[in-house]
Amino acid sequence: MEDLKTSETWRVFRIQSELVEGFETLHDIGPAVSIFGSARMRPGQKYYDDAVTVAKMLADDGFAIITGGGPGVMEGANKGAKKGKAHSIGLNIEIPAEQLPNKYQDISLSFRYFFIRKLMFIKYALAYIIFPGGYGTMDELFEALTLAQTKRIKSFPIILYGSEYWKGLFDWMKNTLVANGTIGKEDFALFSIVDSPEEIRFLINEHFRVFAEFMPKNRATKRSAGDARE
Repeated sequence: MEDLKTSETWRVFRIQSELVEGFETLHDIGPAVSIFGSARMRPGQKYYDDAVTVAKMLADDGFAIITGGGPGVMEGANKGAKKGKAHSIGLNIEIPAEQLPNKYQDISLSFRYFFIRKLMFIKYALAYIIFPGGYGTMDELFEALTLAQTKRIKSFPIILYGSEYWKGLFDWMKNTLVANGTIGKEDFALFSIVDSPEEIRFLINEHFRVFAEFMPKNRATKRSAGDARE
């Protein structure tokens, strides 16, 4: 693996190559949702199985599903997308502990650089669903919150799944961040915490219904379960 701090400047061409491949591969996928969560979940565990359910629901509504392409919640979401017959997209990352792409993808990309991969997640999704996960999941969550807080992205549902899992983080944000003035109470409006696949489905379809007409045509080509117009 290369060290970005010591890499030669010519590596900018690798970065350019990954950007071009990502843009060319994903630009026609239609409305999509990015789903994040732990790679350590297994079939039969609640959050893995719920990821399958959520992804299938959204795929049935016409949304492509984008994940990190690996095992765990990512695999569950890709599996659900395949069951729902929508695009099932995996954006894999090359890391020392090699993460093999799961088998439930019809579009698969591999990235060397985390920042390009994260750009693809945010650029091609109209919502983030954050299942329980570790450092990588937290990274994606707080990047999305930062972009929303600083208004670098437009209205964008950020949905945390599983109130029991997220309660400690929420309480810390309220009791430490707000109490010290490092965020405002209004910043809690940037995300939702839900406990059922049906709540996720409602929030995303309602967002799409309201905002589809403001999206570029290639982002609003499929009809959702609501009355969203093409």
